[in-house]
Amino acid sequence: MQNNVLILDFGSQYTQLIARRVRELNIFCEIKPYNHLPDDLSDYKAVILSGSPFSVRADDAPHPDLSEIKGKIPLLAICYGAQYLAHFHGGNVAPSNTREYGRARLTSIDGNEPFFYEIREGSQVWMSHSDTIKQLPENALKLASTEDVQNAAYKIEGEITYGIQFHPEVYHTKQGKLLLENFLVHIAGLQQTWTPDAFVETTVEELKNKIGSDKVILGLSGGVDSTVAAVLLHRAIGDHLHCIFVNNGLLRKNEFQEVMDQYEHMGLNVKGVDASARFLNALAGEDDPEKKRKIIGGIFIDVFDDESHKVDDAKWLAQGTIYPDVIESVSATGGPSATIKSHHNVGGLPDFMKLKVVEPLKMLFKDEVRRVGATLGIEDERLGRHPFPGPGLAIRILGDVTEEKVNILQEVDAIFINGLKEWGLYHEVWQAGAMLLPVNSVGVMGDERTYEKCVALRAVESTDGMTADWVNLPYEFLQKTSNEIINKVPGVNRVVYDISSKPPATIEWE
Repeated sequence: MQNNVLILDFGSQYTQLIARRVRELNIFCEIKPYNHLPDDLSDYKAVILSGSPFSVRADDAPHPDLSEIKGKIPLLAICYGAQYLAHFHGGNVAPSNTREYGRARLTSIDGNEPFFYEIREGSQVWMSHSDTIKQLPENALKLASTEDVQNAAYKIEGEITYGIQFHPEVYHTKQGKLLLENFLVHIAGLQQTWTPDAFVETTVEELKNKIGSDKVILGLSGGVDSTVAAVLLHRAIGDHLHCIFVNNGLLRKNEFQEVMDQYEHMGLNVKGVDASARFLNALAGEDDPEKKRKIIGGIFIDVFDDESHKVDDAKWLAQGTIYPDVIESVSATGGPSATIKSHHNVGGLPDFMKLKVVEPLKMLFKDEVRRVGATLGIEDERLGRHPFPGPGLAIRILGDVTEEKVNILQEVDAIFINGLKEWGLYHEVWQAGAMLLPVNSVGVMGDERTYEKCVALRAVESTDGMTADWVNLPYEFLQKTSNEIINKVPGVNRVVYDISSKPPATIEWE
């Protein structure tokens, strides 16, 4: 990639959003931890410094060596990044006298500065810091203020270096995307050429060069990510791709056969493997969410190892890993951000498995995967399928997993998902599912007292899964769905609806 932006992560909760906004401009970017700078910076045409939960005045604050970046590569420093440049280059950063969190309005904008081209006086921005820049760094020129922040934006004269105290990446900064475009396109001179067509062309060529005539095994899940990865690989290496679709006993009702039937029409070489008993036996008695994920990941590896020996000279294992999986599993590629949860398809393979890993989608967000899939000619129905967790219903059954619980949840889930489709609500929702809770509650059916399970329904709207909000489904739909679940699924006498956003909650309950 010669048209590339490097985002240095200082641990901000917003770092991933910076990447999203840059990608929306059709410019490729990568997140790297502040303490692991790439050895070769020649591919990067601009650098962005993220915010951070740290104070630049703290002894343990992130302190990277920017000597090969500042003044040499166009640089935009956001929040902590702006304070960092000030603190270590002749300025002064001190605790704020007033609370600087939330909405603010830009004032005193330098109208001649291309950084603020078409940015309106009074434009709303989002602040999130406890320190403030009292004195600008050497050779700096103030570009804008707010009511409470004197030095809200500045530039270093003689360099293409800009610092801002606010966050252009968040939704609440109304013209944040325009500001990023001004910096990256009009000032740094990057071209907006990173499109789905360009990604497909480049990636297919890279896969051909990397894999050659080797054989590749790909684990299909039936979801968007693995399907797009399969079609992309098939375009690159054709029949050298061997796809395996595993029934782990934790899929949706009738999903195994339905997905196998769909893949038959896509020209892919797919083998179905029923390993449901193997997974359920391994999960017996385990109620810890992380251990359940790791058990499932381990069994997947074992199954693929078994199947790989049946394919002569298989050299590669392909996975549909996408960028949010990587970010949530390894803290923004190893930086200081908090790890959220592990993903079964992230983290490499054990030494005994003699396959190399290829992950053609690992730098894409979910919405980007869908756009790439459309470019590859995959039908809308397949691309519009809701995301489904790799560990399947195991992490939607809170507590230990049994075949009986799986059967209950499959029936509940089928009623919920089919209902969304019948009511024309399915495509208004980004992801939906049901959770089986580890509690019984009292109820009355007829004249008899019941003491049965409670299920929680969840439906969220999102673009990439990094943030999400609950969907305000019609009361009439929820009423009908609840009645149908309680009447048709033995063992369930209570239905609730989850109205939590992400953050602070996650989409899944485990």
